[in-house]
Amino acid sequence: MVEVVAALIWRGDRFMVCQRPAHKGNGLLWEFVGGKVEPGECAEQALIRECREELNVLISVGEAFMDVIHEYPDAVVHLTLYHAVIVEGEPQMLEHNDIRWITPREIDAYTFCPADKDILARIKALYDAPAGNDAPEEGERK
Repeated sequence: MVEVVAALIWRGDRFMVCQRPAHKGNGLLWEFVGGKVEPGECAEQALIRECREELNVLISVGEAFMDVIHEYPDAVVHLTLYHAVIVEGEPQMLEHNDIRWITPREIDAYTFCPADKDILARIKALYDAPAGNDAPEEGERK
């Protein structure tokens, strides 16, 4: 099983999604920033490293939002999505084809990696506030 970590980063009522490069597995599908946990790293260290390598930002890692196990044809991944906040830098496309900030209501307009399906459903259920209600404030997102 491959341990993978990813970041749920909010900016107001929008969260960051990244489009995978065309030449990689799941090319041009959307995902959360992150990657594999390397030997000797804890999950938080891996996520900080991945965000620095892929976006050139420093993040603060919070609590886990959700984890899933997904079977791809060539690997089984255990993906843990963590709440994270950018503490330094502005995201740059060092690895990805595109970066977007989307609302939960916009999720269905994007084609995401299969492992993200259950996570996205939970984000929609928790944060897609009915009309007239505001999304939770940044500190309230848990």
